[in-house]
Amino acid sequence: MDEHRLGDRRRDAGASKLGGKRILLGVSGSIAAYRAADIASKLTQQGADVHVALTAHALEFVGAATFRALTGAAVLAGVFDEPYEGQMAHIAVAQSADLVLVAPATANVIAKMAHGIADDALTTLLLATTASVLVAPAMNTVMFDHPATQANLRTLMQRGVGVIEPGVGRLACGSEGKGRLADTEAILDAVERALLRPSDLNGVRIVVSAGATREPIDPVRFLSNRSSGKMGVALAEAARDRGAQVTLLAGHMSVSPPAGVEVVHFGTTEEYLQVARTRFADCDAFIGAAAPADYAPVHVATEKLKKNDAGATLSLELAATPDVISALARDKGPRIVVGFAAETADLTANAERKLVEKGLDLVVANDVAAPGAGFETDTNAVTLLRPDGSREDLPLMPKRAVADRVLDAVRDLLPAR
Repeated sequence: MDEHRLGDRRRDAGASKLGGKRILLGVSGSIAAYRAADIASKLTQQGADVHVALTAHALEFVGAATFRALTGAAVLAGVFDEPYEGQMAHIAVAQSADLVLVAPATANVIAKMAHGIADDALTTLLLATTASVLVAPAMNTVMFDHPATQANLRTLMQRGVGVIEPGVGRLACGSEGKGRLADTEAILDAVERALLRPSDLNGVRIVVSAGATREPIDPVRFLSNRSSGKMGVALAEAARDRGAQVTLLAGHMSVSPPAGVEVVHFGTTEEYLQVARTRFADCDAFIGAAAPADYAPVHVATEKLKKNDAGATLSLELAATPDVISALARDKGPRIVVGFAAETADLTANAERKLVEKGLDLVVANDVAAPGAGFETDTNAVTLLRPDGSREDLPLMPKRAVADRVLDAVRDLLPAR
């Protein structure tokens, strides 16, 4: 038994990037539990003070001695384990942690977390902590896709728990699909972002728009575009993580809004304009990443339009929709207004024209026809254009990384206002 007190185990904050950070690593009963040993080792190598809590089922895959050797700290496997002199371990460890990482997180543990069940050391620690929590699911594809598991994950995300998406590939059961524990590097990156993210936007009020509008033709058809909302959601998430007060104006998206932000939904471009105006007056910066339709049908049929024969044609009269970003920029006053230019040709010329004609403070231009960039992808390659003629070309990178670079530019603009 370790006789030292928990508070004496913090590492030198200057040791490395995670020096001085205490991480509680929860390991549950998945075949991927063996990879938790590598995660514990790498976190320790980066200077973190790592404490491990194992479920009874996790012990069937990997022993407590492994984690003691890798971290140099006592391991909790039972709720009544008391390895620290004079302290209730499940309370002391939980309340001293800077971050809790559950990797792998089984469907069972995720369900317990969502419903507040505390029947072992790990789930008791999770109820007793106020630290940020990350979970890295690992399970069979059918289990991961089950409505109960997905509902539990949504519940956790709504509470601010970060979910590290599982990978796709061959699973331990021999099937192929989504459910593999995320790569170690992805998990370490998520830990670093959670612990080391800047707070340079504390108190800044940012409105971000995301997704596509839908302009109805009849009760079942509409005009729209391929915008998934991924870029806008990445911006909202990054701004939240940097301390901003975030409102997300959400059109039709293929991704869920991040937890911890206000969400206001809209459908058509006209509705987008209305909700944008209501939130614009109280913001410091508006980032228009939504993709509103440029045109909408003049007449909307009250009943479904029928196709009378195979050779029939249909003509629609279209009218221009409101230019939301221009309308806001005309009345921006001290506010920062950022627009996006999604182009397929003459990228720079079209983006510069938008910057000047709409009176924007920054334009994020991207060639949506380029591989890996634009709509429905997880990556983007953009150019940041400013009114002073300066430009910054960013290579293909994850949209979350692009979001941080855009927010860096917004941050730099704020003092001038």
